[in-house]
Amino acid sequence: MMDAAVVVFARQGFHAASMDEVAERAGISKPMLYLYLGSKEELFLACIRREADRVRTAIVSALDDEHGADLPPDRALWYRLSAFFAVVAQHRDAWRVLHQQAPAHGEPFAGEVAALRSAIVEFVTVLIERAVAERHPRGRRRPTADDLGALAHSLIGACEALADWSVTRPDENPDVTSARLMNFAWLGLDNLLRGTHWPRPR
Repeated sequence: MMDAAVVVFARQGFHAASMDEVAERAGISKPMLYLYLGSKEELFLACIRREADRVRTAIVSALDDEHGADLPPDRALWYRLSAFFAVVAQHRDAWRVLHQQAPAHGEPFAGEVAALRSAIVEFVTVLIERAVAERHPRGRRRPTADDLGALAHSLIGACEALADWSVTRPDENPDVTSARLMNFAWLGLDNLLRGTHWPRPR
């Protein structure tokens, strides 16, 4: 039922979506849909929460025992980005609901997405702090907490924009998308213009 709802919300929008269409796509009666999932607002919120949990779980569990927890910060970031873009590629309609639909319709929908974003920003900030601790030259001014927070927000904003771009390109490989972002965010435009690329894991 929720799978059907995600498709309808993604393609019709929250206001235009009808419970009749969701029920028809799910192969159940509308009274049964209301019985299990409540009103359209409750159904929309349930979809948002499920998809936010899916994204959160993918990012958190991206580093399994095979990869280990002691990777350099750039590799750790890449694995998380790759997991994120893989979820987006596998659930394109879900991403449209989560990122394009939910924030546009206010509370409580936007709050669920904001909470997910805050959790991801916090994680990325920790990775950047690790990179600073490992690589920052001695004697130079260290980035402030505001610097780190701004970098994390910038990276997540770029990540979301690239996800929006990738959902319209079904042939885009999630690992390639991740490498594109690592090239931009980790190396920067200057290095890219010089022909330097971030070494993607094989």
